[in-house]
Amino acid sequence: MNRRDFLQFLGVSGVLATLPGCSTTSPFSSSSKLPGLAPSLEDKLLTAEGLNYKILIRYGDAINKTEKFGFNNDFIAFHPLKDDHGILWVNHEYVSPTFDARTKANIDREKTEVGGSLLEVKKVNGQWSVVNNSPYNRRLDANTKIPFAAGAKVKGATVATGTMGNCAGGKTPWGTFLTCEENYDMFWGERYRDGKTTESWLGWEKFYPMPPEHYGWVVEIEPLTGKAKKHTSMGRFAHECAAVTKAKNGKIVAYTGDDHADEHFYKFISDSDNSLDKGKLYVASLEKGQWLSLDIDDQPILKKTFKNQTEVLIYARDAAKLVGATPLDRPEDIEFDPLTGDVLVALTNNKKRNNFYGSVLKIMEDNNDPGSLTFKHDIFLGGGSKHGFACPDNMVFDPKGNLWFTTDMSGDVIDKGPYKGYGNNGLFVFLRSGPHQGKVIRVASAPIDAEFTGPCFSPDYKTLFLSVQHPGEYSESAQKLTSHWPDGGMPKPAVVMLEGELLDKIVNGNL
Repeated sequence: MNRRDFLQFLGVSGVLATLPGCSTTSPFSSSSKLPGLAPSLEDKLLTAEGLNYKILIRYGDAINKTEKFGFNNDFIAFHPLKDDHGILWVNHEYVSPTFDARTKANIDREKTEVGGSLLEVKKVNGQWSVVNNSPYNRRLDANTKIPFAAGAKVKGATVATGTMGNCAGGKTPWGTFLTCEENYDMFWGERYRDGKTTESWLGWEKFYPMPPEHYGWVVEIEPLTGKAKKHTSMGRFAHECAAVTKAKNGKIVAYTGDDHADEHFYKFISDSDNSLDKGKLYVASLEKGQWLSLDIDDQPILKKTFKNQTEVLIYARDAAKLVGATPLDRPEDIEFDPLTGDVLVALTNNKKRNNFYGSVLKIMEDNNDPGSLTFKHDIFLGGGSKHGFACPDNMVFDPKGNLWFTTDMSGDVIDKGPYKGYGNNGLFVFLRSGPHQGKVIRVASAPIDAEFTGPCFSPDYKTLFLSVQHPGEYSESAQKLTSHWPDGGMPKPAVVMLEGELLDKIVNGNL
């Protein structure tokens, strides 16, 4: 890789604008033979010809006799029970208190609207639906008691209260769900290594002074019971996701990114072939092509700076910088390329370094072994006018290796400045074979202020479950709503199901 390409990943100002596919202008190429949507600013969920959607569940829908589906649904994962039957996990990332006073009563309600939902789903007569009042239907929220894994103690406690900021996640080979606590500081504020603190956006800590150190972890959840634990082993930061695979020696490997500008990309190698409880955390140096250990016994600078390994993990961001990790442009979702085994990382953007459009980074582990401590890297896909998308976020592969991905342009910048002409956020497919190989098509367009998140295929690849998050988030008031999706009144987040001939053609390689 030449220096110009490499500097893209360091976020150096102006570099992205010079790369192919990353132009800062906004003309869009199109082909009449290629299916897909043009950019749209409509307050509708639009789908390309041959694709349709139905709502599975929306904010406020009852999931059992006492609990309701939470707010701002995000990551989705499917645990099969048998044919056409399974359990969905759905994250509820955060609340949008646009019109709510910061009272204890409102915060008490908000605490029940974050975390995640477990839902039994079944396909009957060709249609997926939630099984009403299933014993598997349950919520985890900001009140749920969750122990730290392996008896770890954080700020004097072995149990944390609640999970929130749940952005993306992953699945383990043994069938559990992983949900990742990202922007925990918006709920509780932050306490830094030097003792300084910041207040939160939501003000929860004013009524419930929880230790911020209890949040920012990867949480593992049993699909059938809802039993959960927080893994300190993978460090504490704004985890976007946790993508799990196995090294050639059978040990479990998990990749995770810190979704802030100029933060880092991590890899955890477990001591076990069936557990994430204990192991060693590493952070990527792209300059060296190396995974740098964050073990206090491996790094003199860490031993000099921190009291113990627990402190290293609590302040993993500081530790990563001390050992020389590469700053990246908001590393978000991570997926494994089924055609090559490469690790793909969505780098959403870094506006302060003039990277407005983002890219997808490709990590090629030496010997194609996730357990390797050396790697090469390259550009997999660049955002910008060539491909007609900006700010890649969540990703999923189909069996033919086509990459389905969502975009994450903030609602307050859509169709403004560098994003002029890109329309609302969308769902895109990067085609890997056939006459349209190398092309990117927009197959769905989100309502106003919304983004799509958590794309997840059903086991038969006939259905793509997809979250529609925060429609109408930038409304000035209840009288001046920017969106009325999906029901025509107050906007509500919802999980939808995409199906149709176009989906079938793409996943079967017949487009």
